[in-house]
Amino acid sequence: METRNQEFEFKGGYLNGFLMCLIDIILWGLTIYLFIEGIIRADADEPCGWFFGLGVLVLLVAILCSCGFSMLEPNEAKVMTFFGKYVGTFRKNGFFWLNPLMSVKNVSLRARNLNGEPIKVNDKAGNPILIGLVLVWRLKDTYKAIFDIDTDVSAAGAVGNSSTARMAKFEHFVRIQSDSALREVAGMYAYDNEDSNNDSEITLRDGSAEINEVLTAKLNERLTMAGLEVMEARINYLAYAPEIAAVMLRRQQAAAIITAREKIVDGAVSMVKMALDKLSAEEIVDLDDEKKAAMVSNLLVVLCADEPAQPVINSGTLNH
Repeated sequence: METRNQEFEFKGGYLNGFLMCLIDIILWGLTIYLFIEGIIRADADEPCGWFFGLGVLVLLVAILCSCGFSMLEPNEAKVMTFFGKYVGTFRKNGFFWLNPLMSVKNVSLRARNLNGEPIKVNDKAGNPILIGLVLVWRLKDTYKAIFDIDTDVSAAGAVGNSSTARMAKFEHFVRIQSDSALREVAGMYAYDNEDSNNDSEITLRDGSAEINEVLTAKLNERLTMAGLEVMEARINYLAYAPEIAAVMLRRQQAAAIITAREKIVDGAVSMVKMALDKLSAEEIVDLDDEKKAAMVSNLLVVLCADEPAQPVINSGTLNH
């Protein structure tokens, strides 16, 4: 079988692990019997050479059989190589006996979470912001993951060649690539559209669904070469950087105050108009334009003020 630069299923031989346990026990028992029989015949000065020779041969076979047992749980795989040649990926679940001369690398195919620490980047408008993400990823192509990438063991904090250490190296690779993708995506959009006249523009604060899709696509572009797949990516932290957070907060407060004032004025004008119309309709008092202007001014001051109005008793008449 020729080695191909892609993953394929292992087609080599394997046996049921429980059956091989029984065979291995029989071989060890036969080895003990042959050596004991050889010793007895040697003490009796009878020919015993072939007992020891056969015993050594059976012993070697028993040792070889004892080294090939392997157990595989769901969503796990074994990448098989034979003297450096890739011979396939073994995915069958259960207890098996595999050729002990093959080199086996265990990997996990289960989904994993990565909660990245917020990083400081510049948005489309150049404002420094803090942004973080959380993503779900898994190993998809075992050949690319094992043979197409290499990671810094010390940086990943993983020691050894176990499945746990290997997956820690992959996570380190995902973390670095996710940082790069997040910086690129954050630079494509503004934090908000406060400084833009286009209310339909997608922003980091309001366009989460669209931005999450773009982020997932950018991550998969980077991780495909490593045989890894991002199933979901979401921005889970978004804020202005500390050096401009206070200024941006004042800007937001000013915008909120202006919006509130607009609503207060609209309501006050409606109430003044209603009061004038009711006074005129019920003929409670006859006001000329000058009196109406004074009344409108007083009502607007009362209705738009931040503090309660101080009542003043007028002892005169409207004619004075």
